[in-house]
Formats: sequence, C-alpha cells, structure tokens
Amino acid sequence: MILGSRALHSLITVLALMLFGPAAIAQQEPVKLLALGDSLVAGYGLSEADSFTTKLQQALQKTGRKGSVIYGGVSGDTSAGGLARIDWLLSDIPDAALIELGANDGLRGLDPRDTEKNIDQIVVNFQERGVPVMLAGMYAPPNLGEEYGRDFDQVFPKIAEQRSVPLYPFFLDGVAAVPELNQPDGIHPNADGVDVIKERLLPSVVALLQTVESLFLQATKISGMRL
Repeated sequence: MILGSRALHSLITVLALMLFGPAAIAQQEPVKLLALGDSLVAGYGLSEADSFTTKLQQALQKTGRKGSVIYGGVSGDTSAGGLARIDWLLSDIPDAALIELGANDGLRGLDPRDTEKNIDQIVVNFQERGVPVMLAGMYAPPNLGEEYGRDFDQVFPKIAEQRSVPLYPFFLDGVAAVPELNQPDGIHPNADGVDVIKERLLPSVVALLQTVESLFLQATKISGMRL
C-alpha cells in the first residue's frame, strides 16, 4: 500500500506519540515541567517570588531553557492526595514531572507500604502517558523509631529502581535541621532554604529535561522520515 504525504505524516505522528509520548507532538513548544508535591512545593509561608516553583523556573531559564514549571503543590498533601488529583494534573499534558511527596505521610506516621503503593502508582500514571519522571525522596522523622524509619526511607529508592526513574534522595538536603534556613516551625524552608534546595536539585532537573529534549530530537527525526 502506498500512502499519500498527508496520510504518511499522520502515521508518523501517531508512531511518534506511541514511542515518545506527549513530548513528540509538541516538539517546537517550550518544555512544561510539572512539580507535584506538598507544602514544600506549594511555598508554604513564602511569597510567590520566593516559592520553589518560581525560583526553579528562573534557574532553568538562566540555563537557556525556555519553558515553565507547572505549579502542582498542595499544602498538607499526602501521597494519597497526590494520587487522587493525578488525572487533573495530567490534563495539562506536562512534558516531564518532578514528584515530591511523602513528607506528610511520615509526619503522620502513615504506613510506609501505603506510601509506596501511592507513589508507585503516581509514577506508573506518568509513565503510561510517556511523561519522564524524577522522584525527590524524603526521610522519615527521627521520632518514629528505627523500624519505621528504615521502612519509610526504603520507599523512594525501591520505586526508583523498580520503575527505572532518576532519584534525588532527599528534597530537603542541606536544609533540614538547619535553623537559619527554615521558618520558625523548623519544618518549612525559608527563602534562603529554597535557594539551597533549588541549587542542589537543579543539576538533576536539568538532566531530566535533557531526556525530554532528546525525545524531541528523536521525534523530529521520525517526522522527517520518508517511506
């Protein structure tokens, strides 16, 4: 069967979408990174200008990348809450996703097995739609005991290994338990703390976006094929 040029282009587009996900049909569009998380992403106690998503977007723009960081933070959210709103968040068709959830699960002493199940399903939802994902892990509060801490701390490395996704081990690395980098509650970072998080996390986020950019290039090559 010989395909006309319009039919051929449509076939290539469908194949690109199947192979590379939403990124393939938005090759020329700025990359959209969804930051899915709790109050740490939502910027609890901070102005919009000092929030994590704002500062991350500014940092990415300084690297020469056009695009936007989609705000997906809800203060107080647990892993179950993040899973419950995943379909709504995916309606915006992000090109990549940073998942920061689990802190409130730990603070509430929720069963790590449930946390694992929820976050794993979130990752699967993104992967089924062809959206590259990075996990930002969390450690259990020290007051919940050695056994709980061990079980909780294994959640994120286990999912990352099983689903083959990159892992930034601890979202609050360099900030947790440092008084001058946190608000008076000792839990939420202040503006200086957000700067530390952003700078430490940035190389991993750039690597994630490079994956997306690679998919764009591959999709472009497919679109240029001629049978």
